[in-house]
Amino acid sequence: MTREITYVQAVAEAIDEELARDDDVILFGEDVEEFGGNFGETEGLYQKHGRDRVRNTPLSEIGIAGMALGAAVGGIRPVAELQFADFAATAGDEVFNQIPKQPYVSGGKLKAPLTIFAPSGAGIGAGAQHSQSVHSWLGNVPGWVVVTATTPYDAKGLFKSAIRDDNPVFFLPHKMLSETKGEVPEEEYTLALGEAAVEEEGDDVTVVATQLMFHRAREATADLDIDVEIINPRTFAPLDTETIAESVRKTGRLVVVDETVERYGTQGHIANEIVENDFFSLDAPPKTIGVKNVPIPLSPPLEQEVLPSADRIAAGIESLF
Repeated sequence: MTREITYVQAVAEAIDEELARDDDVILFGEDVEEFGGNFGETEGLYQKHGRDRVRNTPLSEIGIAGMALGAAVGGIRPVAELQFADFAATAGDEVFNQIPKQPYVSGGKLKAPLTIFAPSGAGIGAGAQHSQSVHSWLGNVPGWVVVTATTPYDAKGLFKSAIRDDNPVFFLPHKMLSETKGEVPEEEYTLALGEAAVEEEGDDVTVVATQLMFHRAREATADLDIDVEIINPRTFAPLDTETIAESVRKTGRLVVVDETVERYGTQGHIANEIVENDFFSLDAPPKTIGVKNVPIPLSPPLEQEVLPSADRIAAGIESLF
């Protein structure tokens, strides 16, 4: 049985169920108690599970990340919330130098089964320091599992898997998707980390897109007289290149759309994987579409101007024919 719930409700259910399932799971971050999180993702959890399991922290991202690492190597399974994904930079030493390296530098003696939850992406007029998609930053650091959720179904299944994983996981929901709705099973389920999903099948071109860009890709292709296959990567580290390559072998064309900056963005990495390993499957050069090389503007019209639009995606697809 399934029911239709919002993306943020799916996130809240995942945390609630994992807190109930495993006494080692704890949740902490700024305003996760009575306030219920920046987007309502922790609403009711403090009242249900108590302050021993759900706890507010001071306004200190490096403190939140450092506490998560200490708890994880000490045998706890923490979920640590940053209010915006951009604040990974504020916790930079822990996020880039400490957390992802501990299992490696300890020769496998230390595990770091922690999840950092951090809403990402633009679209709400929050300005340059609160609107970035940071999965390209994190995917460049060995040791992180980097998860991006596109639908409520993704959000719940991937978040539960992230919490259960013994590796450090950065879970990045998209702010603009919080109130989107989708079918989610009533029964227990998880989704494997590192496995992409073929969301729509087609024979003419492969489009790889995640989060808000997935929905814009669907909008872009709705009126095209082109048979489009859309792949949702779900995780960027590890990246399921085989599912993407298998699709390109069928279609012969590739468009990669992502809400990271085009310069050194994930689009180029995915395209390169196909060019290096499946070059002779391509009938045209891969097309990459991303955020223009400027900080995200505060002005809503300018913000939309720098983000990939449905029209830009449609034009990119048509350019391959």
